[in-house]
Amino acid sequence: MMFYPSIFNDNLFDDLMSFDFPTFAAPSNAERKLYEKQASNLMKTDVRELEDHYEVDIDLPGFKKEEIKLELEKGKLTVSAARNTSEEEKNEEGKVIRQERYMGSMQRSFYVGEFITEEDVKARFEDGVLKLAVPKKEAPKLPEKKSITIEG
Repeated sequence: MMFYPSIFNDNLFDDLMSFDFPTFAAPSNAERKLYEKQASNLMKTDVRELEDHYEVDIDLPGFKKEEIKLELEKGKLTVSAARNTSEEEKNEEGKVIRQERYMGSMQRSFYVGEFITEEDVKARFEDGVLKLAVPKKEAPKLPEKKSITIEG
């Protein structure tokens, strides 16, 4: 049997283990402010292959059409979305008592082929879903092998 000073009650370790260590929350609160309740479902994508094209549906809940950007470079289609929100609370005299700003962005890229142009890709945004139609396009056929005559 071991004896501990009476300031520690019955067991020294019980008192030490009852200390509440601070917990640090993940930045999910900011994501919820930016992307509403669907923060865990961001940029979920469905791709369907049809006979002559691909249909791509990307979930972007809480975004507006103006906050979404599509870019095509060297056969890579990049979808990006950025959102800024701010909250401000004032007391009765109009003094700011709390002000918060949130900023966030995300992006996703897909290789669609180097022969696809911006005009080929059709995009529309409905009910928080970006819908893309990307045609299947093959490389242009190179001319058959031809002989070159040598002069002289």
